[in-house]
Amino acid sequence: GGQMPLQRRVPKFGFKNINRLEYKGINLDTIQALVDSKKIKDELTFDILLANGLARKNELVKILGRGALTAKLNVSMHKFTVSSKAAIEAAGGVVTILK
Repeated sequence: GGQMPLQRRVPKFGFKNINRLEYKGINLDTIQALVDSKKIKDELTFDILLANGLARKNELVKILGRGALTAKLNVSMHKFTVSSKAAIEAAGGVVTILK
């Protein structure tokens, strides 16, 4: 007899992929706000995001497509959505993917 052990009483469900990569999303309207406030001029790098408090040191950053971008920027980041890449290149900018 005895009491049912805790590991058998608690329900088990779900799956956690240990190899999953988490990305911090930054939208185009956030980037445009940085340009409007004169915090960036012609280039956006991971170090600039760190300095402005939009990312942490060990995070991976993905540029998302919400909003509009009018500034010509050279953007170097870990990952891009298709719409954000098209918007940056349509504004005359260059996209560089970091490893």
